[in-house]
Amino acid sequence: MQHLTTAEFVARLAVGLACGAAIGVERQWRARMAGLRTNTLVAVAATLFVLYSDVNGSFNTTQVAAYVVSGIGFLGGGVILRSGANVRGLNTAATLWCSAAVGVMAASGHLVFAVIGTVTVLLVHLLGRPAGRLLDRDNQIEEDEGQQPYRLELTCKSKAESHIRALLVQETTGGNIVLSGLDTMRSGETEGTRMTARLLLAGDATTQLEQLVARLSLEPGIYALHWHKDDTGVGPLTRPVD
Repeated sequence: MQHLTTAEFVARLAVGLACGAAIGVERQWRARMAGLRTNTLVAVAATLFVLYSDVNGSFNTTQVAAYVVSGIGFLGGGVILRSGANVRGLNTAATLWCSAAVGVMAASGHLVFAVIGTVTVLLVHLLGRPAGRLLDRDNQIEEDEGQQPYRLELTCKSKAESHIRALLVQETTGGNIVLSGLDTMRSGETEGTRMTARLLLAGDATTQLEQLVARLSLEPGIYALHWHKDDTGVGPLTRPVD
């Protein structure tokens, strides 16, 4: 016997979808591995699994929800990556669990609670990062799964080295570009000084890097500039300075 009407089924499914989509929009905007579609599908799947038990007249929705949690555990394990000494993707995996949780909540008929849970997840993402940086005693650079490493290499006049270093620090402070390292190699007065800036970027890296290069290109002491992704074998994308 079917205990859910079609209207109730559609309403719960719609709330589960909307909650997963809301979480996914924030993740997509920050260019994370699991974005809009992934979080939405996870929430919809969790909603449908729990609704299945109601549609078939089963009152044991708790057991179905437990199976959903186990399945999300395998899915979350697939997005966790190890890169050297760093583990990346934990935040994405945790977000997928949250998307499944709000889906289960919506499927159980607690629609307001599902919306409250979604808002809570979004607040954690929006406020958790700045709060974590404030609490970090060592003030270490936070690298998460959304940030990708790039290198910016330039050649400048030896006399302009101090000014260029200060300009690089200034242009990578308080924005989406994080300066993780800066190396300098002096070749003499005639050949100039070579600098290599190691950068971490999230989102549209190409646009951000081109804006940085355009700003640095205005400096008369710089001979050449180029940038490239740090973890690929692709050659640098060169932009000479007039």
